[in-house]
Amino acid sequence: MSLSVEKLEHSMAKLTIEVPAEEFEKALTEAYKKQKGKFNVPGFRKGKVPQSFIEKMYGPEVFYEEAANHVINEFYPKETADIDIEIASRPTIDVTQIEKGKNFIFTAEVAVKPEVTLGEYKGVEVPAVAVEVTDDDVMAEILNEQKKNASKKSVTDRAAQMDDEITLDFEGFVDGEAFEGGKAENYKLVLGSHSFIDTFEDQLVGKNIGEECEVNVTFPEDYQAKDLAGKPAVFKCKINDIFENELPALDDEFASEVSGCDTLDAYKEEVKQSLLSRKQKDARNQKEEAVITKIIENATMDVADAMIYDMQERMKDEFAQSLKYQGIELSQYLQICNVTEDALMERIKPDAERRIKSRLVLEAVAAAEDIQVSEEETDEELTKMAAQYQMKLEDIKGFMGDAERASINKDIAVKKAIDLVVDAAKEV
Repeated sequence: MSLSVEKLEHSMAKLTIEVPAEEFEKALTEAYKKQKGKFNVPGFRKGKVPQSFIEKMYGPEVFYEEAANHVINEFYPKETADIDIEIASRPTIDVTQIEKGKNFIFTAEVAVKPEVTLGEYKGVEVPAVAVEVTDDDVMAEILNEQKKNASKKSVTDRAAQMDDEITLDFEGFVDGEAFEGGKAENYKLVLGSHSFIDTFEDQLVGKNIGEECEVNVTFPEDYQAKDLAGKPAVFKCKINDIFENELPALDDEFASEVSGCDTLDAYKEEVKQSLLSRKQKDARNQKEEAVITKIIENATMDVADAMIYDMQERMKDEFAQSLKYQGIELSQYLQICNVTEDALMERIKPDAERRIKSRLVLEAVAAAEDIQVSEEETDEELTKMAAQYQMKLEDIKGFMGDAERASINKDIAVKKAIDLVVDAAKEV
């Protein structure tokens, strides 16, 4: 087994891994065992054709792809486990030698963690953020809570208005032909929510229950369904129900129902303190963002595109997971928002690059300041994790290996680095 490392430009490296011929031979045998049931050869029962016979008929290449995947998946992690560079992306694999009886050779191009040269990071100047809660802020919060607690009241004596919730039947037509996905019954729609394209919702204002009408719209030029993009459409609609929001009175009873306060005045004070706390936290976060931006600007580093792309993929997966918790698939979201996956990836690229650079400069600050993490701090973080996953602290510790514990300690050190640079910053 051998591994060689060639450092490339822009924080990339090329790893060449050579696997002995006998290991590749074992992989070919494993590939044969997995695939032998697929071969039908006269004179042999299915799954009983010898490996040598198959290789003679079809050539040993018939098992190469499966065997190569087996070897790469086994030996890439083994060979890179103790490497003296910090790999920062998934590898791009290229097989350079694959032949029965010879060593198996493949290369892996990877991003490596770049060196960071820090500039000024303590005492950087950032704009001051004012923290103030006005009476209007308090009232806006209370009115929002009032709206949340509104009850739906069926309306039968008037036409639909903006902010009403309606149920309607509709069917869409383009060039006189119904199109796929353009029909629904008893669809719930809040007028003014801009859920539908163009002026669809505006044209339903003033329509009564049971009234049939036609809504004329034009699909956007960049609409995801290419066969509809830019085309005019007619929707035949009928409103089945109209509901309006009935707001509760702003009095002591309302205050006691939505909070632990006995009076409306006490509730207003509680809201004021809550808003103040939230604004102070937001101000701290804004200061943190501004400080880190300055530190990144003052530092130099060469981040590989492959590292950024991996972060984009991770962020896309995180976003998809958060959508799933809401019962929405990523594909549905893309269709609703009329964007492609490539466009989504491009949209998140600046945030991905910033996330990487933020982490790199903060790790560099932690190293420059020799920030240490105590066992008590690690245990405190593990206690939070145990509570989050409803596990015992001892069980969490039992699952933790040295690598996982080191990763947690690095995260804690980064948090301490953030506090250090933010506390040292000057607000101007």
